Amino acid sequence: MIRVEMLSTGDEVLHGQIVDTNAAWLADVLFQHGLPMTSRSTVGDAMSSLVEALQSRSQIADVLIVNGGLGPTSDDLSAQAAAIASGSELIIQQAWLEKMEAWFASRGRMMAPSNRKQAEIPAIAEMLDNPVGTACGFAIQLNRCWIFFTPGVPSEFKVMVEQEIIPRLKARFELPEPPLCLRLTTFGRGESDIAAELEPLPLPEGVVMGYRSSMPIIEIKLTGPASQRAAMEQVWQQVKLLLAECTIFEGTEGLPALLARELQQRGFQLALSEQFTAGLLNWQLAAADVALSKAEILPPQDEDLEAQVARTRDWAKQQGAALALSVGHLVEGEVSIALHTPEASWGQRVKFTHGRHNVETRQKVVAMMAMNMLRRWLHGSEVSTGHGWIDVLETVKR
Repeated sequence: MIRVEMLSTGDEVLHGQIVDTNAAWLADVLFQHGLPMTSRSTVGDAMSSLVEALQSRSQIADVLIVNGGLGPTSDDLSAQAAAIASGSELIIQQAWLEKMEAWFASRGRMMAPSNRKQAEIPAIAEMLDNPVGTACGFAIQLNRCWIFFTPGVPSEFKVMVEQEIIPRLKARFELPEPPLCLRLTTFGRGESDIAAELEPLPLPEGVVMGYRSSMPIIEIKLTGPASQRAAMEQVWQQVKLLLAECTIFEGTEGLPALLARELQQRGFQLALSEQFTAGLLNWQLAAADVALSKAEILPPQDEDLEAQVARTRDWAKQQGAALALSVGHLVEGEVSIALHTPEASWGQRVKFTHGRHNVETRQKVVAMMAMNMLRRWLHGSEVSTGHGWIDVLETVKR
């Protein structure tokens, strides 16, 4: 088994001032290529710490991907740390310097002298191209380890991994067949409740059931070697049967993307009217290219559920849309959601049963409930449904 590690750099990452989304993305990409990440560590902007981390990890890992520290400022130390750790010296890559100058010139800007630093890499290094930025990536061999140095900017990092690093790993190593990972995402049941139902299922050798809670959803993953595919698929059928009522999508598509695809297939447009969710529903659906005819954000309206259902139906007709979703305003922990379809109009008034969740979390839950009402109608299921710690107080169908 090839040992692949990641080293994230920067005080802002070490101290939790930014979320390291690059690490999660890299772990997923490596997994898909049959190279599960063995470990990940973080080091701050201190030269001694960086050099020590490079030297120690290079004694253990086969591949180390270092992320960050290739910028033009004084706290970008990765290139110099690599030179010290490897006993090499920094040299200017003239071709990269000229490329940077051309990059700035094409944008009508003069390159700052500090940017020259981004063209300096260890003399023993192999340069890695960066077609979308100014940070020059590079790779060195240190002890038993092949170390890749990459920029921290996510768009640059991802391109470098996909176009420069993965092809090199495939050329040097005989990569194993990627593990099989089956996923589904649930909404409406708690993690402990789901786990209690799934834990009794016998799993094939080397197969693991995993749970990832990310309010307001819970993802279930069945992971194991590809050689166990047939046995895993048998277990997976049982999982899907047990969780059928609360499953909102299978795989990694996402609920907004699922709705976009199914609405396009049926030729439906959707009108939105939001109060408590304040445009969150519109943002999530628009980002997935859902066919929206019109979206509005209203100030709080004093209306009962019947009135909201009627207003949602009228809003769809005004916009010439087959479908409409509306979210009312939050009053004493209660909020109403309405859905109009060519078949009928539905509404449900729900109540948060405890107050420990903040406004943002509640908005996410309500937006998910609204989308789930639409999904359930599209799939021929009962439209109204609660969510664990949310009680359904009233339902309407007209």
